[in-house]
Amino acid sequence: MFKIENEVLEWGGKTLTIETGRVARQAHGSVIATYGGTSVLATVVADHEPKPGLDFFPLTVNYQEKAYAAGKIPGGFFKREGRPSEKETLVSRLIDRPIRPLFAKGFQNETQVIATVISYDGQNDADIVALVAVSAALTLSGVPFMGPIAAARVGYIEGEYILNPTKDELDGECDLDLVVAGTNTAVLMVESEAKELSEDVMLGAVSFGQESFKPVIEAIISLAEKAAKEPRELIEVDLSDLQKTVNESVKDKLIDAYKESDKQARSNKISDIKNELLSEFSDNEDLDVSESDIKSVFKNVEKDIVRGSILDTGLRIDGRDLETVRPVQSDVSILPLTHGSALFTRGETQALVVTTLGTGLDEKFVDGLDETYKEKFMLHYNFPPYSVGETGRTGFTSRREIGHGKLAWRSLQAVLPEYDDFPYTIRLVSEITESNGSSSMATVCGSSLSLMDAGVPLKRPVAGIAMGLIKEGDRVAVLSDILGDEDHLGDMDFKVAGTADGITSLQMDIKITGITKEIMDTALTQAKDGRNHILAEMAKAIETGRETVNSTAPRIETIQVPVDKIRDVIGSGGKVIREIVEESGAKVDINDDGIVKVASNDTDSLNKALELINSIVAEPEAGEIYEGKVVKIMDFGAFCELEPGLSTLLHSSELSWTKKNASAKKLFKIGDEIQCVITEIDKEKRRVAISHRLTIENPYETMEKKYPVGSEVEGVVNMINEYALYLKIDGLEID
Repeated sequence: MFKIENEVLEWGGKTLTIETGRVARQAHGSVIATYGGTSVLATVVADHEPKPGLDFFPLTVNYQEKAYAAGKIPGGFFKREGRPSEKETLVSRLIDRPIRPLFAKGFQNETQVIATVISYDGQNDADIVALVAVSAALTLSGVPFMGPIAAARVGYIEGEYILNPTKDELDGECDLDLVVAGTNTAVLMVESEAKELSEDVMLGAVSFGQESFKPVIEAIISLAEKAAKEPRELIEVDLSDLQKTVNESVKDKLIDAYKESDKQARSNKISDIKNELLSEFSDNEDLDVSESDIKSVFKNVEKDIVRGSILDTGLRIDGRDLETVRPVQSDVSILPLTHGSALFTRGETQALVVTTLGTGLDEKFVDGLDETYKEKFMLHYNFPPYSVGETGRTGFTSRREIGHGKLAWRSLQAVLPEYDDFPYTIRLVSEITESNGSSSMATVCGSSLSLMDAGVPLKRPVAGIAMGLIKEGDRVAVLSDILGDEDHLGDMDFKVAGTADGITSLQMDIKITGITKEIMDTALTQAKDGRNHILAEMAKAIETGRETVNSTAPRIETIQVPVDKIRDVIGSGGKVIREIVEESGAKVDINDDGIVKVASNDTDSLNKALELINSIVAEPEAGEIYEGKVVKIMDFGAFCELEPGLSTLLHSSELSWTKKNASAKKLFKIGDEIQCVITEIDKEKRRVAISHRLTIENPYETMEKKYPVGSEVEGVVNMINEYALYLKIDGLEID
């Protein structure tokens, strides 16, 4: 019934199995890849006819995690998987980026790739397994995919590179989390998070990863020799005559348009030229070409002009040389009521970044295949259409926005203070208000400025820069701080972020297969110079975090309470902690370790909450005086609440000096606050004995001091009269 083929190899100390023929046999390509105990099912389906009217390749990649893979039931009301999580979106992009450039030029058939995590062992992340499975499924499917590719994760622990480190290793003393994907001969994609590592270490990690995944590529090729479908015939359309015609019609006009340094003016000129060209062809009935073909050829002319000019002259669209960074302007504290704010402008790219400081109650719950955890640092990136002078949809978060936000998040993670030293939840929001090249790196720079403006003690400021590449044969130009057009028409998007001490994040996407180690080395060296220049410009606005948080931000005090007192602070159903919040006006958060964080903008409110908490957790000691509240009156005394959760009996014998068993009903009413002193403690039963009479004056001692033994007769008489007065006060009549 099944015709199963597989390849098995030892890779990075664990077994990798790539299998086809058992599951999803109606898909055009189907593979289950298993690494350790993590398995991913990858499927590929491509239409047999091209989709008309498109000037782009209609590829969709979806990575999805199933809760059952980790033995979990999804949360929420419906108890089933819903919209893609942030991680699912990020891994979908991670798969898309290296495979998209490898589809044959001219293949316009709608193609869908789905990678589903069906088993997860808690240690081996499914993203690498998914990339391998997708590559194998594409290679077997028969679609014109110029692969296979493979991927590897690289860690760096104590000066040594680690292939495919486990989750525990990454969470431990690991200084690098880098994913690299590519073919046997070329790197196509890099994504990483690092702890201020040098350019040499980062470049070494890329090379180590590429060498390490070569056996996986060989395994996929071996599987394809046994199970691949026949390659699809790709009908190539000869557009050479159209190319020549369009080139003659618009080349001179485009050369003139690209002399315009202002982006909007340049874009308007190019748009007018394109629309004029389309109009010419639509009016000529003898020319049988599609609009998408015209647009494709028009773009080729643009590429030739821009790329050729840069390689020939060493000058770029806006007149800069290859290494110059556009003018930088940094401003902080531009919004009056936010906790921290910054406006970072680099050329025609601008990011308004706002910092908000919160408490533990503001932490984000992250639920995935791993255990649910709380995220204390959030960075949200927004790219409104007005930033590029266009109209468009708003109100939802695109994959691009999630990806760019995560890149900036990785760039800053390494320099944030330890939570114990700065116990705030941090949220950054980057609003891209203008864009012409690398708004994600502008977000990194603006975020660093905004954090320092808010008083966050960063270890060091972080800056980012995007590098580009133009390569034609042996002619190579590496570009610093690329424009949007140089990104679209170039061969590489190479983003590097870091401090003066090293790289914190690196992301690279390659559109061609000829990137060498020497080119990457040049790009990293050039990026370092550009990064240091931007850091110097940022320092003109602010160099380090302010000494204190902004006055608009909450103040947070942290105290440790004994674990066995946690329930006393919380109370039944949260009653006690709610009362503390209501009475003080402060926010109170307590975790399972007994760490209590109290936050408020008002000092009195903060101190009141701390006082209430300390009164609950303080261990009572004999001789200590409390302000007790009468909560219940009985015939034999009154019950007094000394502190929330601690009530005890004040016996009638401890009410008065002059009566053995005074009446609590005559002396007090419920709600009265009276002084009580602790006379005895039973720690095992957590009971205390209290007295009220010991807090008031003892009349007998007073009379002994006033009328000592041996005094005159008159003194004795006066003593008797005064004592009689005391007795009368207690309700006794003297005969």
